[in-house]
Amino acid sequence: MTLIDRTKRIAKTRGWNLKQTAAHAGLSENAIYGWKNHKPTKATLLLVASTLGVSYEELTGEKELKSTNIDLKASIDDDDVIMTYEGRPIPQEDLEYIKRILDGGK
Repeated sequence: MTLIDRTKRIAKTRGWNLKQTAAHAGLSENAIYGWKNHKPTKATLLLVASTLGVSYEELTGEKELKSTNIDLKASIDDDDVIMTYEGRPIPQEDLEYIKRILDGGK
């Protein structure tokens, strides 16, 4: 897997595409796409890794991403967690529907 592919995969878990990831990191919109033609500096990779909430080693593939188990029901009930899908917040009424599904339709 290439560095761009790995970055795209990690960004997708945050609901971002590569342009959004670059913007969140304070880079130009197409900076990450530019990695196809030139190797980014370690400082840039550290910045992107930090923005994505992963280690440098996880971003570069030196260390495989660890699996994270998330208690979805607890996350929905946590007011400090903003649930999103494809980068957009999930409306509260949809979250209530998801909770009913998780409870077995009760």
